Amino acid sequence: MDQGELLKQLRIDRSEPEARSRGWIVALVIGFALAFAAGAWWWLRGGAVIEVEAATAAAPSSAAAGSTAVLQATGYVVARRQATVSAQITGTLTQVLIEEGERVEKGQVLATLEDTAQKAMLAQARANLRSAQAQLLQARTQLAQNQRDLTRADDLVARQLVSRQAAELARTQVESQRALVDAQAKQVEVAQASVAGAQVQLDYCTVRAPFTGVVIAKAAQVGEIVSPLSAGGGFTRTGVGTIVDMDSLEIEVDVNESYIQRVSANQPTEAVLDAYQNWKIPGHVIAIIPTADRSKATVKVRVAFEQKDARIVPDMGVRVSFLEDAKDQPQQAAPTGVLVPATGVIQRDGKDAVFVIEGDRARLRKVTPGQSMGDLRLVEGLAAGTRIVRAPPADLVDGARVRSK
Repeated sequence: MDQGELLKQLRIDRSEPEARSRGWIVALVIGFALAFAAGAWWWLRGGAVIEVEAATAAAPSSAAAGSTAVLQATGYVVARRQATVSAQITGTLTQVLIEEGERVEKGQVLATLEDTAQKAMLAQARANLRSAQAQLLQARTQLAQNQRDLTRADDLVARQLVSRQAAELARTQVESQRALVDAQAKQVEVAQASVAGAQVQLDYCTVRAPFTGVVIAKAAQVGEIVSPLSAGGGFTRTGVGTIVDMDSLEIEVDVNESYIQRVSANQPTEAVLDAYQNWKIPGHVIAIIPTADRSKATVKVRVAFEQKDARIVPDMGVRVSFLEDAKDQPQQAAPTGVLVPATGVIQRDGKDAVFVIEGDRARLRKVTPGQSMGDLRLVEGLAAGTRIVRAPPADLVDGARVRSK
């Protein structure tokens, strides 16, 4: 072996480590890119919070004795008598005598306004009335004197002691004074009307309950300005509080117009509140509102409670079963499963499923759908009381973070 070949064997080859080093760099860059993409996907799908509307799966209502449900629909408890009480004049609150949850009687004082100016106007009106009454008394006194003078003048004329002109002059003074008395009496009436008007303005400084009910909201505090009209750039309150007549509570449900023929006036019903799944409340249909909502293709139906209870409060969710007399029909087995909004049942990978809300996550759960009951659908695979997404958006995935609206 010659010297040149020995030198080649001893030479260090630097090309292979450089190639290996570049390979490691490329692998690290690809790894970081994949990790970033995975993190972005997690943030978009699982980290971001999606607002959804929640609904509660409920067991189908059992029919009342001798009756069967022909339709079920969901709605809310509403109050026919509800008022946000405000003052009839603009003023500063000096007292607010209500709190949320308190029961108030009709005519009870809820709040008072600063009334110094109104009291001064009432005092001035009363002083004007007293002045007008005094002037009327003076005019009547003068009229009485003129009438006595006329009597004497007529006597003297009869005895031909004075001329007839003197008697006519006395009669003219009586008629003139009588007209003055009538005018002064009208001034007294004007003054009395002014007193009544000033008293009304003073009464406006006291806010009273228009009917017996329960306070559900307190909207103003002492020192704030209230007005029947919004003013002051948003710093003026338009109400003191909101009162609800709990005896006027009823249910409003939206029935799909395709099933409205199954509902009639005075039809018996059975209501189940979302808050009390095992409490069945009898009722009846008050009226079917003769108009349809074209955006939802529904008709509003009013339903009355046969029982009043303190647990029933406005805006509670409720499910109503419309009943039909079925004494002559054979008894049918109760349907199995739970009722959920029909919009909550979706197709994923060719199978029926719903999104169940567990904590702050939406979990995809496969179900077996059954018959439809209005805007509800019977499904198997869920327990009563399970919260689901009412109308899942198309981009909602299993494990996504959600928040109820």
